[in-house]
Amino acid sequence: MRRRLIQSTLAVVLVVIAVFGVSLVIVETRTISNSAQERVESEAVRLASIVDSRLFGAQQVDAEVLRDQITQNRYYAVIRIPGEAPIEVGSKPSGDVISASAPGEEGETVTVQEPRSSVTREVGRTLLIIALVALLAVVAAVLLAVRQANRLASPLTDLAETAERLGSGDPRPRHKRYGVPELDRVADVLDGSAERIARMLTAERRLAADASHQLRTPLTALSMRLEEITLTDDPDTVKEEATIALTQVERLTDVVERLLTNSRDPRTGSAVTFDLDEVIQQQLAEWRPAYRSAGRAIVSSGKRHLEAVGTPGAVAQVLAALIENSLMHGGGTVALRTRVTGNQAVIEVTDEGPGVPADLGARIFERAISGRNSTGIGLAVARDLAEADGGRLEMLQTKPPVFGLFLSRTPVRTSLGDDDEPMIR
Repeated sequence: MRRRLIQSTLAVVLVVIAVFGVSLVIVETRTISNSAQERVESEAVRLASIVDSRLFGAQQVDAEVLRDQITQNRYYAVIRIPGEAPIEVGSKPSGDVISASAPGEEGETVTVQEPRSSVTREVGRTLLIIALVALLAVVAAVLLAVRQANRLASPLTDLAETAERLGSGDPRPRHKRYGVPELDRVADVLDGSAERIARMLTAERRLAADASHQLRTPLTALSMRLEEITLTDDPDTVKEEATIALTQVERLTDVVERLLTNSRDPRTGSAVTFDLDEVIQQQLAEWRPAYRSAGRAIVSSGKRHLEAVGTPGAVAQVLAALIENSLMHGGGTVALRTRVTGNQAVIEVTDEGPGVPADLGARIFERAISGRNSTGIGLAVARDLAEADGGRLEMLQTKPPVFGLFLSRTPVRTSLGDDDEPMIR
């Protein structure tokens, strides 16, 4: 492209120089020739007037007297006086000449000649000046063409490199502009595409990290149930464990669907009215073996028969993240307490561990933030899941650690039992 721009610009300049240069040469040649003819005629008239004045005053007219009257000794003159021999002044030119004659009042005739070679030299000098000007114009045109070509070609090269980087998986926008509206528009589009691709890649990586973290616990629980099946020959036990395993598979499916939905739009929820007791009992049954293996206990207490508005699978994942966090970083007994505040149902998860460091408390829900060697993803995903259904997840206390899951609730069901009866499992 750069070569084509230079060639096209140079071609235009050459055409202009050819058209105007030839016309200028013709005009200047004619002008110089006419000027030379006029000078010779003027010189003849001037010499004739000088001869007339000397003849009228009865003065001598000869070559010696007239030689000093020839302008710059560039002309050859012949004076013919009736009854006398012709008088020649100057050197007679050879070859082609420019000639002019002028009659005098005393009957004399003055003829002046100038070599045409002097006109040719003057025309040559003029042509040389025109050629130099044309050459300078060509050089200036080439320099301007190169500058303009670089101004247009370099941005296109940059844009091509940007597009190539996008294709190779580097979505960083360059935010570089070139002062050319059309090229800046292309740069805007590429930068916008780069930002969209970056968001897509971030969402994909986030989905992969979230899926790896969130699927780990259900898969572990499912593996434990399958191991129980392989270690027993009792049909009733096999049937019971298989039923539990199928429940785990359903929850695993729900986790996957929830992760996909949340990756497309974290604000998208599928809230329904559900019983918090069922979700809590499910989590207790799922995590009890792990806590028993660690020599710890997990219990629940608080207000029973609470109904909340949300997605049961999402609430289960949030509780699983909090319970797993207590298992990994906490100590002692883990307690799930339910209570009501205003029009919200609250599930608090606490343990007897050392708590959360003060410098970490404000950033505990940020991704990749962890007090120990963990992924730092679980609490961030849990917060996103809670907010997707219109709830919220907060840290209510750092020492001992208390996390609170706030959900919108519906009116409490009528029950014959004591709603405030502790529920210890």
